[in-house]
Amino acid sequence: MTTEAPDVPLLRIGSTVPLTKAEGPGKRFAVWAQGCTIRCAGCFNPHLWGARGGRLISAEDLCAQVVESASKNEIEGITLLGGEPFEQAPAFAVLAEAVQQAGLSVMAFTGYELDDLRGPDAPEGAGALLAATDLLVDGPYRADSPDLLRPWVGSTNQEFRFLTDRYRHLEPTLQASPDRVEVRVSQHGEVTINGWATVGQLDALLDGVTSPVGRGDVR
Repeated sequence: MTTEAPDVPLLRIGSTVPLTKAEGPGKRFAVWAQGCTIRCAGCFNPHLWGARGGRLISAEDLCAQVVESASKNEIEGITLLGGEPFEQAPAFAVLAEAVQQAGLSVMAFTGYELDDLRGPDAPEGAGALLAATDLLVDGPYRADSPDLLRPWVGSTNQEFRFLTDRYRHLEPTLQASPDRVEVRVSQHGEVTINGWATVGQLDALLDGVTSPVGRGDVR
């Protein structure tokens, strides 16, 4: 476990994928935050709700992994998912700022709405993380309003927020960008999935490989 000085916040993360084409524009390094109190019904990642799971790592160490992936895999940035990144906003802001200073982009998903992240009851550090984010997808996942047209998002209420000009050119053509699903099988037979698809599509894809996927509904 990474140790740091007491005044340096640590990130609690559930997992990372050093190279993905399914979690935002271009090739990206994806980071899943561990812990979420929003807990949307039908969440794809209920195993990331608990704040005591995952592992701790410093923003410095994780940024070094991102920069290494940029050199090796030619990624263009990171994507922060969850769990809920904005419930660890001070630490994720440090990571995002360092990533931008390295010339890479930052995309983040949040179950909060942008107005709430800018309001008086926003999570601590939300402003700093917003300031270091190029592209934000905000809003809770709503299982009764699936979005089958736009890439990366789960439901129609979620919005793309272009907080800098880095990805603004994508706005008119978002619906032409396909969703992707990536399936990885380890040497020990463990199956992991990232990206977006309906439960039916995932079950059809994994038929005979693993049990039905389902989604989280534990409150």
